[in-house]
Amino acid sequence: MKSLSHVLLAPTLAAVLLLACSPTNAARRVGAPPYDGTWSVAIYTLRGDCGSVRVAARIVGSRVYSEDQSYQASGVVSANGAVRVIVTGAGRSASGWGRLSRNSGAGSWRSSRGECSGSWSASRRAGYYREWRA
Repeated sequence: MKSLSHVLLAPTLAAVLLLACSPTNAARRVGAPPYDGTWSVAIYTLRGDCGSVRVAARIVGSRVYSEDQSYQASGVVSANGAVRVIVTGAGRSASGWGRLSRNSGAGSWRSSRGECSGSWSASRRAGYYREWRA
C-alpha cells in the first residue's frame, strides 16, 4: 500500500509547478512579468511510486506561490523562462526545474530522497481552476 506521503508527493509538486507556471490576468497588464498568471501543470512520475497528477499553479511577480495549505511551495521564474521550485508537504519534499515559454513549459522533478523522479509539462490558462488527479 502506498504511504500517504508518497501519494501526496506528485500532487504537491504538481501544484507547485503549476503555481510557478500559471499566468493570470496580471500577465496581460503592461509591465507585468511575462510568466505571471495561472498555468495548468501535468506532473508525471517516471521512476518510483509517487503517482502522476495535474494541478493549477500561480506565478505573481515571477515568484511561485502555493495556494493550498496542504503543502508549501516556493520558486522563481527568471526573465528567460527558467523555473525552479521546491515543494514540501506530508513530511516529504521535491524540487522541480525547467523552462517556460510564452504559453507552455516543460521540465523535470526529483524527490529530495531520490525515490521518485519524472517530468512535467505546463500550459498557460486564462483563469484558475481546481486541481484534479489523473
